[in-house]
Amino acid sequence: MENYFNYFTEIEEQFRRCRSEAVLLSPLDWALIESWKEQGFPLAAVLAGIERSFQKFRAGKRSYRKVNNLAYCSQEVFRAVEEARAAVAQAGSSPAARAQPEAPFSVEEIARFLTRSAGAARSAGQRAQEAGRQVLAEDLAGIAATLQALSGHAPAQPSGDLEELERNLTALEEKLTASLLRATAVELLVEFRAEVDRGLVPYRRKMANAEVESLERRFLKNRLLEHYKIPRLSLFYL
Repeated sequence: MENYFNYFTEIEEQFRRCRSEAVLLSPLDWALIESWKEQGFPLAAVLAGIERSFQKFRAGKRSYRKVNNLAYCSQEVFRAVEEARAAVAQAGSSPAARAQPEAPFSVEEIARFLTRSAGAARSAGQRAQEAGRQVLAEDLAGIAATLQALSGHAPAQPSGDLEELERNLTALEEKLTASLLRATAVELLVEFRAEVDRGLVPYRRKMANAEVESLERRFLKNRLLEHYKIPRLSLFYL
């Protein structure tokens, strides 16, 4: 498995570089990057697809002057990924052993991240307790305890241990998201979904329905975590 702990920052920098000016990615842009990561899109292919998109944009006649969202690059990213996968298949499925990657984070950095995340979950649990939401408070207390326990034995090596930790964090975040969805008032969820619909307007014209639905789920999850002041539980956000 390739070490993609710089996946988000590399893509963000490539988009800014190709656009030739500083730009803040939107929450939906970040959700799109996450979908690429979870689908196993090779980082090099994604970067190549973004560059191709801007090359075609500059060569063509457009009714607009700038590329304002990452979704514009999605089709070229998909093409670049397919090409990369075809090249790997043609080369064979047993590539030479790769050198062990250098650890992207120190043990101390990982421990601090897990401790901060545990503290955020604990604080959210206390607020839920004060609001009389006992079930949510108990769920958040359990998640905080798990994160604190993980911080006590943060792994030192980037290959097996960090991958295992990331899998544990992913499962924990899914459990957290389910708890927040159950506990959130219907009115607030309606408000979040309306926000998602507005943000997806520039994406719907450029992406398949399945991709749009995936973005909707990820954006809603991010919005819930933001509302409850809990960070993403992933080393990609360290």
